[in-house]
Amino acid sequence: MIVESINLKNYRNYELMNIEFSDRTNIIYGDNAQGKTNILEALYVGATTKSHRGSKDKEIIRFDSEESHLKMIVKKNDIDYRIDMHIKKNKSKGIAINGIPLKKSVDLFGIVNMVFFSPEDLNIIKDGPSERRRFMDMELSQLDKIYVHNLMQYNKVLMQRNKLLKDLFYRDDNKDTLDVWDMQLVRYGSEVIKRRTEFIMQLNEVVRQIHYKLSGGRENLSIEYVPSVQAEEFEKYTADSRNKDIRFGATAYGPHKDDIIFYINGNDVRKYGSQGQQRTAALSLKLAEIEFVKQTIHDTPVLLLDDVLSELDENRQNFLMESMGNIQTIVTCTGLEEFINNRISLDKIFKVVNGQVFPEN
Repeated sequence: MIVESINLKNYRNYELMNIEFSDRTNIIYGDNAQGKTNILEALYVGATTKSHRGSKDKEIIRFDSEESHLKMIVKKNDIDYRIDMHIKKNKSKGIAINGIPLKKSVDLFGIVNMVFFSPEDLNIIKDGPSERRRFMDMELSQLDKIYVHNLMQYNKVLMQRNKLLKDLFYRDDNKDTLDVWDMQLVRYGSEVIKRRTEFIMQLNEVVRQIHYKLSGGRENLSIEYVPSVQAEEFEKYTADSRNKDIRFGATAYGPHKDDIIFYINGNDVRKYGSQGQQRTAALSLKLAEIEFVKQTIHDTPVLLLDDVLSELDENRQNFLMESMGNIQTIVTCTGLEEFINNRISLDKIFKVVNGQVFPEN
């Protein structure tokens, strides 16, 4: 699959912008704070409805504007899809595919798959567990609509349950209504746990081979999914912790507390790995993500690289470049030297200056 073009109106610092991409390597370069990352963010929003930064819709809309418009043309299996998205300050997004409005934004997932790689991803191992949960959720959401549904329902139930728990701390006349929320929490949460377990098991097969090559055969990388509670024990734990949950006004167990742990040769990389090992493991994870998507959808995802090459040493740069292969790649950087030095084919080059995009070839 490839993204053929993207058109933006009143998006971040872009009043109007249109880019037509090559199906291979696209370089978007320019000084910092000119709007390069905003283009990659818009592509990701067009694929997933969500910003990779976690930004709210109102933050995406250009200053002094009430709404933003995004149009993306995608080719998949020789069929063109036009994705139109209206992003509004105080309303939910309006999304249409080929002119047909979607009833639910979740129906967009799976049209185009993107893997986003930024310098922040190199810190996924040493950062907090919320970043690692986000990694699982964003990848699975692009591949599995049932997972999206279960996750969205779980988060809604969790929010309502936590609100009720806070109220019950002061007055317990509604305590019986907790049963309803607990039943739904366990129902949707158990499905999320099961799918995450399966995903990490499958990903392990891929990441182990990639990291072994990347480390020159010196290291074996494995990932362990660490749920706060096992699916089959979720109901019991939820019931047993009810009084504690009321006391603290929060839900103690569930997928919102999950984590994943990375091991190199049996040692926890977060605790005992060097910075170099942590970054190599993070790179292996991203490359495994690309390969996993390929195997799952039997097609190539679109790869978005946000100024990552400058953060990698020559060996890791070369490995990433080789892995790009025949994948459509859209890269941001401050200069072209690293590509010229690596003799990478520059199929299309765009320079960004203060919210203006200028094609250079």
